[in-house]
Amino acid sequence: MPGLLINIDVPDLGAAEHFYTEGLGLIVGRRFDEDIVELIGSDAPIYLILKPDGSAIGPEGGGVRRYDRHWTPVHPDFTVDDLDTAILKAIRAGAVQEGETLDLPYGRQAMFADPFGNGFCLIAFNAKGYDAIAT
Repeated sequence: MPGLLINIDVPDLGAAEHFYTEGLGLIVGRRFDEDIVELIGSDAPIYLILKPDGSAIGPEGGGVRRYDRHWTPVHPDFTVDDLDTAILKAIRAGAVQEGETLDLPYGRQAMFADPFGNGFCLIAFNAKGYDAIAT
């Protein structure tokens, strides 16, 4: 099985560290030079990587980074025990909730954008979790 690391590009490392520690309860692990902060406390480590607004997204082109709300096919879901408390904590730290909190067969879920335009969800599973919808 391959390992998993999650990297999140941000235009302001200090603001991102504040959001992800205060808003989601992650803990700073290590720092790498002046442009990467490792966050621990989740199932996989998360690395906040300083990437300026307007910088190229990769060596093959395809556009530039922008930090208004954007869409990506990959986003993190953070599981929590108390969704209502987690929602308030995330919003106080600068997240924007997108839509209503959903009651789903597997629990409750809320969708957000972080202060840098990256999407994420908070999920509080019920006793069945995803088994409630597995086929």
